[in-house]
Amino acid sequence: MLTVNADRDVVERQLGDGELACPSCGGVLARWGNGVARRVRLPGEPDGERSRHVVLVPRRSRCRECGATHVLLPAWCLARRADAGEVIGLALEAKAAGAGHRAVAERLGRPASTVRGWLRAFTRRAEQVRSVFTALAVSLVTDPPLPAQASSPLGDAVTAVAAAAAAASRVPGVGAVARWQLAAAVTCGLLLAPAWPARVANTSWLWAVPR
Repeated sequence: MLTVNADRDVVERQLGDGELACPSCGGVLARWGNGVARRVRLPGEPDGERSRHVVLVPRRSRCRECGATHVLLPAWCLARRADAGEVIGLALEAKAAGAGHRAVAERLGRPASTVRGWLRAFTRRAEQVRSVFTALAVSLVTDPPLPAQASSPLGDAVTAVAAAAAAASRVPGVGAVARWQLAAAVTCGLLLAPAWPARVANTSWLWAVPR
């Protein structure tokens, strides 16, 4: 799986021009059909008849070197999640600010069990998230905005993602960066996955975040 720009036309151009690298071997990715359609809930109205959602049909690609196939997931999504990354990010930020999972669920209009699952999954990865995104912030610019210490491992991870997004926005030609799209892009959509591959950092993340 590889996280890519949310604009389908941009992705088609990148595939045609050989600009996307295989996350397995670093080779050039080419077009290879489409993935399975799925419904993804967006921020906005509570879940129900008024809930905002889109039907996503992700692009698939095949490496010209090793032959591996990869789903190209837009950066606003996370792997195997029915909600957009921004929705999950709002839950993580609320938890970092001290809210309980039931209060967060009510605020977002999502089942309490779903929100609790997000928080537990992120907490298991919290130290790795903190480390990866702090290192990213330091690598991007001189004198980066380093994350302030929070009151919990989850909070430390959330502030590290915010610091990395702030640093990325200072990179010439990038502009404003949405923090949870950056988080999805860098982790190839695996932010909440139970395990990360050895090469978790997506080297094409600059192509995936909005400009």
